[in-house]
Amino acid sequence: MKINPSILSADFSKLADELNAISSADAAHIDVMDNHFVPNLTIGLPVVKRLQQVSPIPLDVHLMIEKVDSEAPKYAQLGVDSITFHLEASESPHELISTLRASGAKVGIALKPGTPFAAVTDFLDEIDMLLIMTVEPGFGGQSLLEETLVKIAQARSYLDTRKSDVILQVDGGVNLSNIGKLSELGANCAVAGIAVFGSGTPSDNISALRRAASHS
Repeated sequence: MKINPSILSADFSKLADELNAISSADAAHIDVMDNHFVPNLTIGLPVVKRLQQVSPIPLDVHLMIEKVDSEAPKYAQLGVDSITFHLEASESPHELISTLRASGAKVGIALKPGTPFAAVTDFLDEIDMLLIMTVEPGFGGQSLLEETLVKIAQARSYLDTRKSDVILQVDGGVNLSNIGKLSELGANCAVAGIAVFGSGTPSDNISALRRAASHS
């Protein structure tokens, strides 16, 4: 199980230090929100540019923005490792995938809890990662929605049947008590915020999450 801590739960006054504290993670999950696609405003292009310059690990950028077709390529041009955009926000997903790939970024597609898995099947041969949101996007610290678990199982079955190596990522309410279940269902990358940056040491929390996932 890959662990990508969400800096949404980090201390925004010392993000460089927080990135160094999670250097044992597989990537840093960067939530970009515009207060239009989701009801929250976080960080934008200038901050992500600086994070890319100082981060010891790859950046996994999750765009929760309305004008994703025009804005996503700007993030890819920063040299970040991956860009994930919401299928619900894009008017031309195939074209956007092609544009992002041309910039050298890996590409992911995210689905809100209410969007069925079937909506993304036409794009799975073109992307590197599928992100199943297990909470409504917009805020950290929410509890995982049990009704989203069936979508994880559907995605894993579909990918395995086609021998696809698309990463299956989950984001929302991931913690020590449920990461084992998520692993059993077939997720192989987990975004965790409070579970990493809450109490204790981030590096220890990352190790604990990996152990809990592997024991499933």
